[in-house]
Amino acid sequence: MHADISGESITEVTAPDEKFEICLKILQALPDWFGVEKMVTNYANDVRDNFFCCAFDNNNLAGFVSLKVHNPHTAEIHVMGILQEYHRRGIGRMLIERCIQQCRLWGMDFLTVKTLADIHPDEFYKKTRQFYQAMGFKPLEVFPLHWDADNPCLLMAMPVNYVSE
Repeated sequence: MHADISGESITEVTAPDEKFEICLKILQALPDWFGVEKMVTNYANDVRDNFFCCAFDNNNLAGFVSLKVHNPHTAEIHVMGILQEYHRRGIGRMLIERCIQQCRLWGMDFLTVKTLADIHPDEFYKKTRQFYQAMGFKPLEVFPLHWDADNPCLLMAMPVNYVSE
C-alpha cells in the first residue's frame, strides 16, 4: 500500500528485521518520549510480528506506526514514532489514517492507543494526547498501574467502522 501526498508517502513494511531497524532508529532519536533503552528494544522486537508502515518525505524516513491486533474487533497502535523535524507536518495524521484504513480492511470496529495519562505532568505526552484527541480518539480509562506507578496508562479509542454521509 503506497499513497503519495506532495512528496510524502506511506509504505507498508513486511520484513521483520527491517521493521526492527526502523523502529530502533526512530525511537532512539526521540529520547523525550522513549528514553529508556530497554523499552525501545522491547518495542523494536514487538514490531517484528505486527502490521507496520513507514512515512517518508522524499525518500527520507520520517516516522512509522505499528498495529497490534487484539481480537477480531480491535487493533491497537502499539507504538508510533515521528522524528521531531517532521512533527506538525501531517505525517502523524497520514499514519493514523493508514491505520484506520487497515482496520476497516480487516473488518474491525475500534482502533485503540495507550499513552501516558494526564495525571502525569509530562509536557511531551501532553502534546501526544492532544494529537490523538485531534485525530478523534476519546479517553476511555486510566490504568494507574498498567505500566508502573510512575507511568499511569490512559486507554484511548476511536470507532473505525462508521460510514460518513
